[in-house]
Amino acid sequence: MASEQHVYIGTDGGATTSKVGAVWHDGTVVSTRLLQRPTRSAEGPDAVIEGWVNSVREYLTLNQLTWDQVEGVGLSIPGPFQRYGVFDKSPNLPDSFVGFDVYTAYASALAAASGRAVPLVVGNDGNYGGVAEAARARGASHASVVMLAPGSGLGCAFVDSHGLPLDGDTLAGMEAAHMPAPLHLLGARPYRCGCGREWGCVEVYTTLSGLPYLLEERLPDFPEHELARSSAPMRERAFALRGLAQQGDPLALAIFDFQARALGLHVASLAMALDPGFVVIGGGLMDPEATTEVFRERYLTIIRESAMPYLWPAQRAQITIVPAALGDLSQSIGAALAALYQSRA
Repeated sequence: MASEQHVYIGTDGGATTSKVGAVWHDGTVVSTRLLQRPTRSAEGPDAVIEGWVNSVREYLTLNQLTWDQVEGVGLSIPGPFQRYGVFDKSPNLPDSFVGFDVYTAYASALAAASGRAVPLVVGNDGNYGGVAEAARARGASHASVVMLAPGSGLGCAFVDSHGLPLDGDTLAGMEAAHMPAPLHLLGARPYRCGCGREWGCVEVYTTLSGLPYLLEERLPDFPEHELARSSAPMRERAFALRGLAQQGDPLALAIFDFQARALGLHVASLAMALDPGFVVIGGGLMDPEATTEVFRERYLTIIRESAMPYLWPAQRAQITIVPAALGDLSQSIGAALAALYQSRA
């Protein structure tokens, strides 16, 4: 019976929204239904921890599970880190999170909610998303996998042939979102990134964080557009772009086409260093519930066409660029899998 099975919970603590997923003891996913709530990061670390625990409690109720069944929890959070489980300066989180020991705080809150200590693992959100998607993408093969997941920021992961992510010696491995974009090929200016770098981080050209810049630059070409006439702040107007793109809006499509090209060039750069067999493109733009099939295929086609000319001939023949299978659930499911794998160590 499902009620007798152990589960491993994954919390994906994004800068804007947080999500909860879970896997059974055999690694299969409990539910593909997305449970997503605001992260409340503007209210500070304590509010975020409270929200995560409440979301886990809600997830257990929705899936007819109990705290007694929870054998471990994985937490997927954006880097970089000062040390394990401790935030450094994050591009998309308030300064109040710098130095915050999220591992200790969340472990204590989980223990209070469940009435016992619950094993907790913490890792980079991009890495954990890659853990979940790599197994889906490679099937029975042992190919290595790169995952790129545009959202509030750009989640990046490299998963080796054993299914393990590249963490690096300072836990900053695969912070590839903050590599410089090839601005000369994009014809773009070096926008300042939330991380503080001014060389034009790839993240700013491929994610929600850069949409206000891109929208502001392109609005003069669309003076009659509803977003040009709006008096809302540019960031609020940028939130409308994904929905408009699904309706074929020329301005929105032009912006996402640009982002797809920037991401394709980044795929080529990473292929030079990592030589993966698969590249998985994740994030909200690949979510079938949020975007149309026509939009997703257009986005992926531009990524492929932008990357291929810069790959070695053998790579062009073998590398496979595919959409993520888990959509916005990838990082929470990956965190749950990490908790499961830790229990087997």
